[in-house]
Amino acid sequence: MPETISVTPTVPPVLPDLSVQAERLIELGVHEIAGLPAAELRAFARAAEVAATSDGALLAVHPDQAPASALTPLLRRDGKPGFVVTDMPDVDYFAPLEAAALPEAPLYLVTGLDRGDHMANWSPEEALPALTKGDRTPLLLTEGIHWVLQQPAILERNRCFMTIGSRLRKANGALDARTPAIWISNGTGRDGRERRNAPKVGWCWWGNRHTWLGFASATGRRVQDL
Repeated sequence: MPETISVTPTVPPVLPDLSVQAERLIELGVHEIAGLPAAELRAFARAAEVAATSDGALLAVHPDQAPASALTPLLRRDGKPGFVVTDMPDVDYFAPLEAAALPEAPLYLVTGLDRGDHMANWSPEEALPALTKGDRTPLLLTEGIHWVLQQPAILERNRCFMTIGSRLRKANGALDARTPAIWISNGTGRDGRERRNAPKVGWCWWGNRHTWLGFASATGRRVQDL
């Protein structure tokens, strides 16, 4: 495996309580995007907290109900909204890999988040088997967006992350070579100068390495009975 760049290990800040996360999603209108009553988000969060299964967990909405294209503009940095790169119009067709299988529920919890700084300068091709071997599951793009919605500071310059749990499968069954990531725009090229410092959803090639991109992952996903 490649040598990693020299960075100070980052311990992710503790996520807000699930009830706080639910209110944040409601404030942003995510429940309306998903077609869910606000009361359902609140009840889900409350049930998980009562059951003491929510410590450090992220509240996520299934991507079938809240796709990346709808969530990305809700991101904010320096007052600028997030955006999807122009050459990723098919962003919502990036679906979970088997290694990132989702519960069959509109709401679920993602546990044990890690930004994957220690894997900076690895390629997705190298990172996926290493994560799987370590009993970790790569984050989906929508999960990464949810994380940044709850904790905007987790997206830092030179310490951004890939979300390789989401992949696009071609008509012939083969996987598209693009792998999604979330980083901060430099305002160059087609991004436009007005988007400098805005949160950006884009992609990188399956076999390429980037010193400033880690690989976000989790220990697992679960639902909570109401």
